[in-house]
Amino acid sequence: MNTSEEGAAGGGEPALRVVVADDQAAVREGLVLLLDLLPGIDVVGSAADGRQALEVVAEQRPDAILLDLHMPVMDGIEATRRLTAEHPQVAVVVLTTYADDRSVLETLRAGARSYLTKDADRLHIAQTLRSAVSGLTVLHPQVQAALLAAAAEGPAGGREPEPAAADRPGPPRREELPDGLTPREAEILALIARGRNNAEIAAELYLSANTVKTHINRVFAKTGSRDRAAAARYAREHGLD
Repeated sequence: MNTSEEGAAGGGEPALRVVVADDQAAVREGLVLLLDLLPGIDVVGSAADGRQALEVVAEQRPDAILLDLHMPVMDGIEATRRLTAEHPQVAVVVLTTYADDRSVLETLRAGARSYLTKDADRLHIAQTLRSAVSGLTVLHPQVQAALLAAAAEGPAGGREPEPAAADRPGPPRREELPDGLTPREAEILALIARGRNNAEIAAELYLSANTVKTHINRVFAKTGSRDRAAAARYAREHGLD
């Protein structure tokens, strides 16, 4: 790989392993080429639809996937749900032409960590991938504007509520959760508020320690919490404890 001013891998850190999924061959191949030229990024696979993306991720075990929304066979939102459930350690970063509030909210609720539009340049995409892998959420300014506009409209926007997605009776329904929290994240947030440590949460929910850590990072990112105490306060303030 060449060197540049970005220098993300200059400290001997392993390269970020990335999969690219987009149904348009020219876009997909262009992204692979552009990202592979950046230091600290190693594109380990590509896919033309959501189902293929799941297969490539299962085979390559990347750190992150750059995912389009509208793809054949399985769209990006369903692929994100499956990736989050089956490979929670993989950061999902959406890169799409769509920035409407419905697409954004559905994607974040499905488990995506970041959402960019296709006018983002390669350095911004690379930076977002690294941030997502570290547990941070990055939203394109156009996406933030769409979310703010949706929030300003209030709940009376005429949208039908999404179906409940909880697989156990405890967590609130998806449409009742704030800040794009999933039912599983809300469940873990409630346990944090009750003083459970990671090992106790893993044992109670039958999850691995790494999966719990990944979920907690997402909870912190979505709630703006710096630590467990802040997350517990958030849970109490929003009735999630």
